[in-house]
Amino acid sequence: MVGLATRRKKAREIRYLLLDVDGVLTNGMLYVNHYGVEMLGFSVHDGHGIKQLQQVGIGVGFLSGRTSAATAHRAKELAVEEVHFSVLDKLPVYEQIRASHGLTDAQICYVGDDLLDLPVIKRVGLSVAPANAIAEVKSAADWVTFTRGGEGVVREVTDFLLTFHATPSENLKKKKK
Repeated sequence: MVGLATRRKKAREIRYLLLDVDGVLTNGMLYVNHYGVEMLGFSVHDGHGIKQLQQVGIGVGFLSGRTSAATAHRAKELAVEEVHFSVLDKLPVYEQIRASHGLTDAQICYVGDDLLDLPVIKRVGLSVAPANAIAEVKSAADWVTFTRGGEGVVREVTDFLLTFHATPSENLKKKKK
Protein backbone atom coordinates (compact mmCIF):
# COMPACT_ATOMS: atom_id res chain seq x y z
CA MET A 1 0.00 0.00 0.00
CA VAL A 2 1.14 3.52 -0.70
CA GLY A 3 0.65 6.55 1.52
CA LEU A 4 -2.11 9.08 1.05
CA ALA A 5 0.19 11.67 -0.55
CA THR A 6 1.31 9.16 -3.20
CA ARG A 7 -2.27 8.01 -3.77
CA ARG A 8 -3.33 11.63 -4.32
CA LYS A 9 -0.50 12.19 -6.78
CA LYS A 10 -1.48 9.05 -8.72
CA ALA A 11 -5.18 10.02 -8.67
CA ARG A 12 -4.45 13.30 -10.44
CA GLU A 13 -3.23 11.33 -13.48
CA ILE A 14 -6.26 9.04 -13.79
CA ARG A 15 -8.31 9.31 -16.99
CA TYR A 16 -9.92 5.85 -16.96
CA LEU A 17 -11.44 3.59 -14.28
CA LEU A 18 -11.44 -0.13 -15.05
CA LEU A 19 -13.45 -2.40 -12.78
CA ASP A 20 -13.62 -6.10 -12.10
CA VAL A 21 -17.24 -7.10 -11.53
CA ASP A 22 -17.72 -10.01 -9.11
CA GLY A 23 -16.46 -8.92 -5.70
CA VAL A 24 -16.16 -5.27 -6.78
CA LEU A 25 -19.42 -4.13 -8.37
CA THR A 26 -21.15 -7.02 -6.59
CA ASN A 27 -20.56 -8.66 -3.23
CA GLY A 28 -19.19 -11.75 -4.97
CA MET A 29 -22.28 -13.86 -4.27
CA LEU A 30 -24.18 -15.46 -7.14
CA TYR A 31 -27.91 -15.79 -6.60
CA VAL A 32 -29.75 -18.28 -8.79
CA ASN A 33 -33.51 -18.57 -8.62
CA HIS A 34 -35.52 -21.78 -9.07
CA TYR A 35 -35.63 -21.18 -12.85
CA GLY A 36 -31.85 -21.09 -13.00
CA VAL A 37 -31.80 -17.34 -13.60
CA GLU A 38 -28.81 -15.54 -12.11
CA MET A 39 -29.41 -12.40 -10.08
CA LEU A 40 -26.79 -9.96 -8.84
CA GLY A 41 -27.03 -6.93 -6.58
CA PHE A 42 -25.41 -3.67 -7.65
CA SER A 43 -25.06 -0.61 -5.43
CA VAL A 44 -26.92 2.44 -6.71
CA HIS A 45 -24.22 4.51 -5.01
CA ASP A 46 -21.60 2.87 -7.23
CA GLY A 47 -23.72 3.61 -10.28
CA HIS A 48 -24.03 7.26 -9.34
CA GLY A 49 -20.26 7.49 -8.85
CA ILE A 50 -19.69 5.98 -12.31
CA LYS A 51 -22.05 8.53 -13.87
CA GLN A 52 -20.25 11.37 -12.07
CA LEU A 53 -16.87 10.22 -13.44
CA GLN A 54 -18.28 10.00 -16.94
CA GLN A 55 -19.62 13.56 -16.61
CA VAL A 56 -16.11 14.91 -15.94
CA GLY A 57 -14.67 12.94 -18.86
CA ILE A 58 -13.18 9.94 -17.10
CA GLY A 59 -13.89 6.72 -18.96
CA VAL A 60 -15.19 3.61 -17.22
CA GLY A 61 -14.97 -0.03 -18.27
CA PHE A 62 -15.76 -3.48 -16.88
CA LEU A 63 -13.35 -6.40 -17.12
CA SER A 64 -14.89 -9.63 -15.81
CA GLY A 65 -13.81 -13.23 -15.59
CA ARG A 66 -17.41 -14.37 -16.08
CA THR A 67 -20.24 -13.68 -18.49
CA SER A 68 -23.36 -12.26 -16.91
CA ALA A 69 -26.57 -10.98 -18.45
CA ALA A 70 -27.21 -8.98 -15.27
CA THR A 71 -23.85 -7.22 -15.62
CA ALA A 72 -24.46 -6.55 -19.32
CA HIS A 73 -27.80 -4.97 -18.38
CA ARG A 74 -26.20 -2.84 -15.64
CA ALA A 75 -23.43 -1.72 -18.02
CA LYS A 76 -26.05 -0.63 -20.55
CA GLU A 77 -27.98 1.30 -17.86
CA LEU A 78 -24.78 3.14 -16.94
CA ALA A 79 -23.66 3.71 -20.56
CA VAL A 80 -20.45 1.76 -19.92
CA GLU A 81 -19.35 0.94 -23.44
CA GLU A 82 -16.13 -0.96 -22.68
CA VAL A 83 -17.35 -4.29 -21.23
CA HIS A 84 -15.37 -7.52 -21.50
CA PHE A 85 -16.68 -10.88 -20.27
CA SER A 86 -15.09 -14.31 -19.72
CA VAL A 87 -11.60 -12.84 -19.51
CA LEU A 88 -9.39 -15.24 -17.59
CA ASP A 89 -6.13 -13.63 -18.73
CA LYS A 90 -6.89 -9.97 -18.07
CA LEU A 91 -3.57 -8.40 -19.01
CA PRO A 92 -3.88 -8.74 -22.83
CA VAL A 93 -7.41 -7.28 -22.74
CA TYR A 94 -6.19 -4.51 -20.44
CA GLU A 95 -3.47 -3.72 -23.01
CA GLN A 96 -6.10 -3.53 -25.77
CA ILE A 97 -8.24 -1.16 -23.71
CA ARG A 98 -5.24 1.02 -22.85
CA ALA A 99 -4.11 1.22 -26.46
CA SER A 100 -7.59 1.81 -27.92
CA HIS A 101 -8.11 4.79 -25.60
CA GLY A 102 -4.59 6.15 -26.10
CA LEU A 103 -3.77 5.88 -22.40
CA THR A 104 -0.64 5.17 -20.41
CA ASP A 105 -0.59 2.78 -17.45
CA ALA A 106 -0.33 5.81 -15.14
CA GLN A 107 -3.69 7.11 -16.43
CA ILE A 108 -5.66 4.01 -15.45
CA CYS A 109 -7.13 3.06 -12.08
CA TYR A 110 -8.13 -0.58 -11.62
CA VAL A 111 -10.25 -2.09 -8.85
CA GLY A 112 -9.98 -5.87 -8.41
CA ASP A 113 -10.34 -8.42 -5.66
CA ASP A 114 -8.98 -11.82 -6.75
CA LEU A 115 -6.02 -13.60 -8.34
CA LEU A 116 -7.17 -12.96 -11.93
CA ASP A 117 -6.79 -9.24 -11.20
CA LEU A 118 -3.17 -9.30 -10.01
CA PRO A 119 -1.43 -8.80 -13.38
CA VAL A 120 -3.49 -5.66 -14.03
CA ILE A 121 -3.16 -4.42 -10.45
CA LYS A 122 0.62 -4.57 -10.85
CA ARG A 123 0.54 -2.49 -14.06
CA VAL A 124 -1.88 0.39 -13.57
CA GLY A 125 -1.18 3.83 -12.20
CA LEU A 126 -3.53 3.43 -9.24
CA SER A 127 -4.54 -0.04 -8.06
CA VAL A 128 -7.34 -0.58 -5.58
CA ALA A 129 -8.54 -3.59 -3.59
CA PRO A 130 -11.89 -3.69 -1.79
CA ALA A 131 -11.81 -4.41 1.94
CA ASN A 132 -12.92 -7.99 1.27
CA ALA A 133 -10.32 -8.76 -1.43
CA ILE A 134 -8.03 -11.74 -0.98
CA ALA A 135 -4.76 -11.14 0.90
CA GLU A 136 -2.51 -11.34 -2.19
CA VAL A 137 -4.48 -8.60 -3.93
CA LYS A 138 -4.53 -6.39 -0.85
CA SER A 139 -0.76 -6.64 -0.48
CA ALA A 140 -0.20 -5.78 -4.17
CA ALA A 141 -2.67 -2.86 -4.33
CA ASP A 142 -1.80 0.80 -3.78
CA TRP A 143 -4.96 1.26 -1.73
CA VAL A 144 -7.27 -1.02 0.24
CA THR A 145 -10.65 0.64 0.70
CA PHE A 146 -12.77 0.77 3.83
CA THR A 147 -15.72 -0.50 1.82
CA ARG A 148 -16.41 -4.05 0.70
CA GLY A 149 -17.24 -5.08 -2.86
CA GLY A 150 -20.90 -4.59 -3.74
CA GLU A 151 -21.39 -2.26 -0.79
CA GLY A 152 -20.21 1.01 -2.34
CA VAL A 153 -16.51 0.37 -2.94
CA VAL A 154 -16.71 1.89 -6.42
CA ARG A 155 -18.32 5.02 -4.95
CA GLU A 156 -15.49 5.29 -2.42
CA VAL A 157 -13.03 5.23 -5.33
CA THR A 158 -15.02 7.58 -7.58
CA ASP A 159 -15.49 10.12 -4.78
CA PHE A 160 -11.72 10.11 -4.20
CA LEU A 161 -10.98 10.52 -7.91
CA LEU A 162 -13.55 13.30 -8.26
CA THR A 163 -11.75 15.41 -5.66
CA PHE A 164 -9.02 15.80 -8.29
CA HIS A 165 -11.12 15.85 -11.45
CA ALA A 166 -14.33 17.73 -10.69
CA THR A 167 -14.76 21.18 -12.21
CA PRO A 168 -14.15 24.18 -9.92
CA SER A 169 -17.92 24.80 -9.55
CA GLU A 170 -18.47 21.19 -8.51
CA ASN A 171 -15.68 21.49 -5.92
CA LEU A 172 -17.35 24.64 -4.50
CA LYS A 173 -20.66 22.77 -4.19
CA LYS A 174 -18.91 19.99 -2.23
CA LYS A 175 -17.31 22.49 0.17
CA LYS A 176 -20.66 24.15 0.94
CA LYS A 177 -22.22 20.86 2.08
